Amino acid sequence: MSFYQGTAPVFIHMLTALSAVLKKGQAYAEDKNIKPEVLLNARLYPTMFSLTNQVQLACDFSGKACARLTQTDVPSMPDDETTFEQLYARIDKVIANIKAIPPEKYEGGDTRDVTFPTGKDKTKTLAGQMFFNHVALPNFFFHVTTAYDILRHNGVELGKMDFLGVTDR
Repeated sequence: MSFYQGTAPVFIHMLTALSAVLKKGQAYAEDKNIKPEVLLNARLYPTMFSLTNQVQLACDFSGKACARLTQTDVPSMPDDETTFEQLYARIDKVIANIKAIPPEKYEGGDTRDVTFPTGKDKTKTLAGQMFFNHVALPNFFFHVTTAYDILRHNGVELGKMDFLGVTDR
């Protein structure tokens, strides 16, 4: 398996699944006459980020990771989404950005040094595989999982197959 096969397609698949989970959340809100902003601003705990922020961060960790691993321009998007539709558009944009990077740009990305921010005016550098395995992928899945958990906690009927993006059931 190439380094590309273990990175971009994983992000694309899970972002697609996240979009489908959000659509179930939006449908649930409509069915139950819940204002969409109630779900979009929901959190698992007061000090945790909202559903909207979780989606934004999942997008950031995936799109920026692919750019860093391929030494292409790191995309920057304002965090100004306030609707489900805007979150779908953000996910779609990130997927398009990831798909726009040719697979051959990933060649050597596993051993290439990747420098990334770790705080205000702080950075860290790791080999690409270490960055992917220990920073990008865990953070991405943390935020995707937390978005799923916020919706599930708020009554949206979701299961593991929804999280996994298995749609043939």
